[in-house]
Parts: sequence; structure tokens; C-alpha cells
Amino acid sequence: MDYALHEVLEVQEIAAFKTTCLTKSKTMRALVSDQELKDIMQQDITVSTRQLEEYSSILSKAKPKY
Repeated sequence: MDYALHEVLEVQEIAAFKTTCLTKSKTMRALVSDQELKDIMQQDITVSTRQLEEYSSILSKAKPKY
């Protein structure tokens, strides 16, 4: 697929931000004692991981137009 360069860069930026959020959620989950909050954080980890896989797929297929 052909994407404009700014589109590829935006997906890369979103993926970088999501990676930071995922790292924080994984780290903070280990420090949380409330089970309900742990469950919410685990859901976020699961969703974020799936989203990052989708971003990776998009970026691997992207052919930026210059």
C-alpha cells in the first residue's frame, strides 16, 4: 500500500507512544494491590499489545510516497 510520508510517520509516532504506555502499564501492574485495578490494567496490556501488532503490520506493508 502506498502511504504519504506523513501518514507513515504518524503511525510510527502512535506506535512509539503506545509502546511507552504499555511499558508503564506492565511496570505499574506489578505494584498494584487492588485486584479490580490489576484486571483493568491487564485488559489495557492485552489491547495495547494487539494494537501494536496491528501498527507493526501496517508499517511493514507501507511504502511511503515521497
